[in-house]
Amino acid sequence: MSRYREVAARLQEVAGELDDMSLDLLHEAAADGATKRPDADKALTQARRAVEKAVALLERLDDSGQEPAPE
Repeated sequence: MSRYREVAARLQEVAGELDDMSLDLLHEAAADGATKRPDADKALTQARRAVEKAVALLERLDDSGQEPAPE
């Protein structure tokens, strides 16, 4: 597995964690009687989308066959 794919896989895990956090937040808000989406959920969703974009970029780099520069 390339380094791009390795990082993309870790970022996918982070995106999943952000999604779980968002769901937990929504459940808590609903249990507390909230009638609108919490602002924190909006921020978590934005963060998850940014991470998903990073995953897509890394996968494109991997598909192009370019290798990252050595450290």
